[in-house]
Amino acid sequence: MVGREQEKNQPPLEHDFGAEVLKVRGLNVMERGVQRVNGVTFSIRAGEIFALAGVDGNGQMQLADAIAGLLEASGGEITLSGRDITRAGVRERVETGLSYVPEDRHGVGLLLDFPLLRNLALRRYYKPPFSSRGIFGTLRESEFEGFAQDLIDRFDIRSGRGGKTVTRFMSGGNQQKAIVAREIELGSDLMIFVQPTRGIDIGATRAIHEHILRQREAGRAIFLISMELEEIKQLADTIGVMYDGRINRIAPANELTTEEIGEYMMGVKT
Repeated sequence: MVGREQEKNQPPLEHDFGAEVLKVRGLNVMERGVQRVNGVTFSIRAGEIFALAGVDGNGQMQLADAIAGLLEASGGEITLSGRDITRAGVRERVETGLSYVPEDRHGVGLLLDFPLLRNLALRRYYKPPFSSRGIFGTLRESEFEGFAQDLIDRFDIRSGRGGKTVTRFMSGGNQQKAIVAREIELGSDLMIFVQPTRGIDIGATRAIHEHILRQREAGRAIFLISMELEEIKQLADTIGVMYDGRINRIAPANELTTEEIGEYMMGVKT
């Protein structure tokens, strides 16, 4: 399918972590009158992949959205690189050093009827060199085109008309690679990946795994949420398991077996 022999990503090599980048303390999140996240506390260090396992619907997505600023926290505290962002807006969090690859690439991650070059610059369009005077200034088309072509080349994004391709007409794997490229290019201290390989082919999956591991090597703090235990075991340095809105186990990845993770996911162990 991908035109070459595929090898599994090797488990991450043990290494020293840097300073604490993300700290979440006693976080509560309500959604439609239901408490979806209940007193969650954890932290992620520079150069660490913290992977959160759990059965879908146990509060993982609401936790990620609250850290990214898409949902309001009803209690607790979120600190990013030493700065309290609990009440900060989405743009302020991005400027502080947060990248977010959401679960729903169509509803949240992309503007499907926009060309690819616009989607790739969504985090930067209001800054030079794209705009001369913020959102009220003139947008420089040539800057969008050059920026898009650079990301297309570096992240192997396949599109029929390059940056001018309407994003809706791209394959799911290439849409996902576009989001990953846009968020990684920011160089944020914290990178959140929610179901980053859901519904895409094996070639795009491997490419995204490689990009995540490179960001780890570059010293980024990675928060990975996945329903795929194999993906978590392949990539994680530290694993947390979420059940019924709570994280009921956090441990180094090499200390947890797949069976133990499954027991914590089902609430058999607490």
